Amino acid sequence: MEAIIMEKGKKSTAKSTIRSKAPAGDAPEKPKKPAKKIIEPSGFKKQYSKTMPLCKVTFMLPGIAAPAAENVCIVGDFNNWSITEHPMKRLKSGDFSIALDLEPGREYRFRYIIDGCRWENDWNADKYVPTQFGDSENSVVIV
Repeated sequence: MEAIIMEKGKKSTAKSTIRSKAPAGDAPEKPKKPAKKIIEPSGFKKQYSKTMPLCKVTFMLPGIAAPAAENVCIVGDFNNWSITEHPMKRLKSGDFSIALDLEPGREYRFRYIIDGCRWENDWNADKYVPTQFGDSENSVVIV
């Protein structure tokens, strides 16, 4: 610590060190980390391959989006909008999940179809674009 001393028009500095010691044996307590709460994310997770030009995208539709669904499929550019080609697996949490290998450097439009009749967007899509019909939007994943 540096202190400035003023003496009748003279200015000088003096350095001093301030130390604080805790009594021996009284080490300060480390802050405790809060317990981790594991929550399955909705949306998707991207994992790029280091050896091949592929990105494994794991899509997740939360169970609250389709609580009474018998089945959910993902449809999009990657499967020519087939409503049966990529059924999703229901997890113990009630969420639906599927992992697809997609080519990087592209944007893929997609949606979820619930029980073959109800369409749902991904709540955490990278972006949304209007459908060709102009009545709704498609989800987009950028890989």
